[in-house]
Amino acid sequence: MNVRPLPVGTDSVLLETPDGEYAEALHALLLRWRAQGRYAEVTEIVPAARSVLVCGLADPRAFAAEVARWRPPPVAREGGAAVELPVRFDGPDLAEVAGAWGVGVAEVADLVTSTAFRVAFCGFAPGFGYLTGLPQGLRVPRRATPRTRVPAGAVALAGPYAGVYPRPSPGGWQIIGTTEAAVWDPARDPAALLAPGTNVRFTVVA
Repeated sequence: MNVRPLPVGTDSVLLETPDGEYAEALHALLLRWRAQGRYAEVTEIVPAARSVLVCGLADPRAFAAEVARWRPPPVAREGGAAVELPVRFDGPDLAEVAGAWGVGVAEVADLVTSTAFRVAFCGFAPGFGYLTGLPQGLRVPRRATPRTRVPAGAVALAGPYAGVYPRPSPGGWQIIGTTEAAVWDPARDPAALLAPGTNVRFTVVA
């Protein structure tokens, strides 16, 4: 079995997955099924790095038993509407990322803007989406020494993820640029611009 179901409370099940790709595919499958009316009673589907929490189940035990038979297809990243985030590629780690990728600084923007990203899950801070889609060869490690303050709007990379800092905070990701898009605005409904399952495209600020 690829998924380990764990009971949570009286009406929820935590689905532990072998890796992030499987968790993302499972989350996408559950969203699609709920939209089609299957498991219509489900109130929340919350993805994380290697798990998906499903809440509001009428029969959690039956649901957990079904999981073993599922084989979710890979996430389709191309096509469909996407949130566009205009970026000024001026980050302090831009040259370091370019060196790690073996390209010129100008090519970093080309590679990032040609990548179809998707919000796998949210965390760390309100409005912070962990964006997947980077090819294996474009993954970079976190900084050896985190910064004590990263400005709001910083566009950064770490491991398999890209992300946008919603507000000033400490952080150890490699900063490649900045965006003026408000990824978190409490006065907006919804406050978070990037929700799990959202397709994202970065564009270059002229």
